[in-house]
Amino acid sequence: MQSADAKLNRNSLLLALRCYSAAVHNMEQTVLLPSLLRDVPYDDGDDLHCEAAENSRDLYENYLQLKAIRNTVECGLIPHDDAKGKSHAALYKGLEPLMEADPEVLFHFHLRGLFTVMANLTKKSQSLTKKYLGIIGVSR
Repeated sequence: MQSADAKLNRNSLLLALRCYSAAVHNMEQTVLLPSLLRDVPYDDGDDLHCEAAENSRDLYENYLQLKAIRNTVECGLIPHDDAKGKSHAALYKGLEPLMEADPEVLFHFHLRGLFTVMANLTKKSQSLTKKYLGIIGVSR
């Protein structure tokens, strides 16, 4: 009998969400002392598009963010944070012309973006786990 993940198409959104959730679960199981991640700069050469924003964060803040996003993915609870809402107002304003687009085109646009975000978050979780293992002196 095949596993549930094996039955899903590799382009399935459910599989992307499960991979992210599994990567964060592995990160949580591996990172036994999250405080060791404090003041360790986040420096991932693969993540060039968010480099400026990430330079101000340490690995501990990334750890907390990845867990929070996973909780939102699994529980469906979207936190209401006015500060973040205001900072993203410009992004939403830039997307207004898309709202007039064909619903199917809009759906595919957002789905493609969601796949990209989930893949990046999964890689980030795996990278953080690997860096933590390096900090404690364990190699895989």
